[in-house]
Amino acid sequence: MTIITTPHLNFDGDARAALDFYAAALGTEATAVTYGQMGASDDPAWADRIVFGQVESAHGVRVMAFDVWPGQPWDQGVNASYVYLHGDDADEVTAVWDGLSEGAEVRQPLAPSAWAPLAGQLRDRFGVIWALDVAPDTASGAPATDS
Repeated sequence: MTIITTPHLNFDGDARAALDFYAAALGTEATAVTYGQMGASDDPAWADRIVFGQVESAHGVRVMAFDVWPGQPWDQGVNASYVYLHGDDADEVTAVWDGLSEGAEVRQPLAPSAWAPLAGQLRDRFGVIWALDVAPDTASGAPATDS
């Protein structure tokens, strides 16, 4: 049996824009189903909101998102969670960083750190915190950078 962990991000009307943004950053396409398509709400204001959304990249990054159910309270909170991406290819991690950086607050620039050849953290334009790093090359003890 395989168990996969997938961050599920909750929004209040921004799920489609967030999914499209993440898909572009990860070089893939978003899958999104609306409340209207599912017949999940009779309220016309909810017809275009996302009841199921997912982005999955070729290198295994998966993020799900939806707009909270009508009447359900939503509060993003402060530092409630991070989406953490850990890779072994500096070019791939840097490309994702570059995609997520558009409109972001950089909390820690993507740069060498005490634990990784590259590590960084940002709050994207939707308020989601992403932490990214590149694994050290454990075979040689050298940093795992491809650039």
